Amino acid sequence: MADLLHIRNFSLSFPHKVCFDNFSASISQGDRIAIIGRNGCGKSSLIKAIAQMDANVATAYIPQIITDFDTYSGGEKFNRALSIALGSSPDLMLLDEPTNHLDRHNRSGLLRKLMSYGGTLVVVTHDREILRNCVHILWHIDNGKVTIFRGKYDDYMKELQTKHRSLTHQVDLLKYQEQDAHRSLMKEQERAAKSKAAGQKKVANRRWMKSVGDMKAMKAEVSQGSKLKAIAKKKQDLIGQLEQIHLPKVIVPRFNLSAQKVAKGTVMSICDGAVGYGDTFIWNNINLSVHSSERVALTGRNGSGKTTLIRGILNDPKVIKTGNWNSPPLEDIGILDQHYETLSPDKSALEIISEVAPQWSHAEIRCHLGDFLFRKNEEISEAVKNLSGGERARLSLAQICSSSTQTSHLGRDYQ
Repeated sequence: MADLLHIRNFSLSFPHKVCFDNFSASISQGDRIAIIGRNGCGKSSLIKAIAQMDANVATAYIPQIITDFDTYSGGEKFNRALSIALGSSPDLMLLDEPTNHLDRHNRSGLLRKLMSYGGTLVVVTHDREILRNCVHILWHIDNGKVTIFRGKYDDYMKELQTKHRSLTHQVDLLKYQEQDAHRSLMKEQERAAKSKAAGQKKVANRRWMKSVGDMKAMKAEVSQGSKLKAIAKKKQDLIGQLEQIHLPKVIVPRFNLSAQKVAKGTVMSICDGAVGYGDTFIWNNINLSVHSSERVALTGRNGSGKTTLIRGILNDPKVIKTGNWNSPPLEDIGILDQHYETLSPDKSALEIISEVAPQWSHAEIRCHLGDFLFRKNEEISEAVKNLSGGERARLSLAQICSSSTQTSHLGRDYQ
């Protein structure tokens, strides 16, 4: 297969982090590549750089956040962009987190399209179905480098897990050897002390010559000390290798969403309502109410109007509505929208939480952000516009949680 693009010694870094250095690779015709890695590792930046590399290759690039088609839902925006991209018959298709806003039906449709697409594919994704069915090459960004694996995703995960188990076993074995060597060293030091005491008793004319036993004890002590140092060094080397293997983990939440002023009864209600855009109503005859302590999921296919209803509740000027809408003041609603519009792009995580919770000390803000995996000075000081989609989602949730002690209601946009 002929090569479409060559990447040579490509490095990616930001003021607050180094993503990777000196990455070189080729993209050949028919390749199906997935770029994987943790949030903020540089996946979106890498695929965007690829999209800008060679004007001689017919390329279609769909970013994670689509700003066109303003009145469409997130899923509709992607489907529209995908239709335009496929209509151009590109040799190279670049997709950044394509399933982010798709419902189950549209995810299945995307999977079928990707499996039948005959060109070259590079996709940033966490979606296991895409990883298992649509790609055969993985670029894993982790620990400052990009590892290339040719094969199935599950095989790569098994390889990482096997290596992790082997290293863990070796570390555990060395810990036992370290403890054994430490006990032996203590015994040799005890023997040396006893031998020295015995030799001192045999001093003649105020002179003491080390006995053969003394010399042996000292030699044994030095030997055990050297052995202990060697074991400790090897153990640290193995622990370093372990730290470089980042297996997928389930993050256990360490935060609470609270609302101190919630009263019993109805929190929000709509009676004979309608909502839409321009002269068109998407929802009609809306009659619903939400009571305190209820947990409500708004479900439906892409384009069915879920986000439009949320915008109506938020009194968004972009929508039109009729009927009786009774909802809390905007400052009493926590919002996690699809595009993280509550985050000022030029402000840092520290500044955003400081504005929401001005009564908190610097240490309290750091602790709160740490619960959402913002733990380094560089991470909390970086501007939102330089954060990845996953990092913005975590920061949006941190923003909601930091204000929930002062708010009476909580709403989210789950498009």
